[in-house]
Amino acid sequence: MIYIIMGVSGCGKSTLGIFLSEKLNWPFHEGDSFHPKENIEKMARGEPLTDQDRIPWLLKLHEVIQREKCSGCDALVACSALKRQYRQILLHGSRALSASSPESQRDVSSSSPDVFFIYLHGEYDFIYQRLATRKGHYMRADLLRSQFDALEPPFNEENVLTLDIRKGVSEMAVEVEKHIVSVKPSAAQL
Repeated sequence: MIYIIMGVSGCGKSTLGIFLSEKLNWPFHEGDSFHPKENIEKMARGEPLTDQDRIPWLLKLHEVIQREKCSGCDALVACSALKRQYRQILLHGSRALSASSPESQRDVSSSSPDVFFIYLHGEYDFIYQRLATRKGHYMRADLLRSQFDALEPPFNEENVLTLDIRKGVSEMAVEVEKHIVSVKPSAAQL
């Protein structure tokens, strides 16, 4: 099983991912470490990324997800995955980019039976305060609005578990563990 922890910058993807990785003994892949240097420099200058900036990054993360799936291992991946198309790229790679016609859309489903999204949901003001006090990260607080503007919250058919970030990390981890138990038998049968 693969869990992609998603949401805007500052919602706690890395914090939850590290916590779950240690608790479950699953590998954790921090999506930020897969950004090309140009993306990091752009965000550090306060410029929002475009779809074109994100696509190569998302394709790299798709490769990581595929590698983990093929190895039969469980894993965690942190990625903002703000738009539905981004989530499709994470699941299906470059096939999602060419799925504009009805015929090609049949080959690209909205979910994968062994990949789940954990959507860390929170209010703008709450997350902005977190970002404003965060040290040592290239993502500036003034870019948060652009992420909220781009955000397309996932639908249930995307295999999503929505968590309220006002809860503590350990409380959210318990919800994830309950979710794993509830889906593990059905995922193993597929």
